[in-house]
Amino acid sequence: MTEVQQAPAPVLVPSVGEVAPDFELLNQYGEPVRLSDFRGRNVVVVFYPFAFSGICTGELCEIRDNIGAFEDSNATVLAISVDSKFALRAYAEQERYEFDLLADFWPHGAVAQAYGVFDTQSGMALRGTFIIDAEGLIRYVVVNPRGQARDLAGYRQALSELRVQQG
Repeated sequence: MTEVQQAPAPVLVPSVGEVAPDFELLNQYGEPVRLSDFRGRNVVVVFYPFAFSGICTGELCEIRDNIGAFEDSNATVLAISVDSKFALRAYAEQERYEFDLLADFWPHGAVAQAYGVFDTQSGMALRGTFIIDAEGLIRYVVVNPRGQARDLAGYRQALSELRVQQG
């Protein structure tokens, strides 16, 4: 586990090499999505603060516009926020996201908490990304503060390395 400092106490973020915490959340259509159902595929779990916010929209649109890089690496994108499935459906339709947007709505932020990226003071997820391999092991972790966007180049590099490892 990697320690991330947040007030009032440090939170443990799962580290590279650890088994990813399993979860089941509803997507924007109200369908249940379980992480463990993706065994045999790589998964990119992207936590973001809120639907319709500026930096979040920029990051998710960049993923949308480069989805081929994820597909080429046998990777499924699961984007998670504390928004309701109803807000996520409107957001997905507005931005034309074809990947799942998952509602970590209730219990509020429980999955973000399991991944150590829930900010209890603001009630939202930090910008955390976890790339999980086909066996369910975490292979890449990045956690950015609320106002700092993640770099798609980091995802590309991690997926490329994973593709080489998987032969």
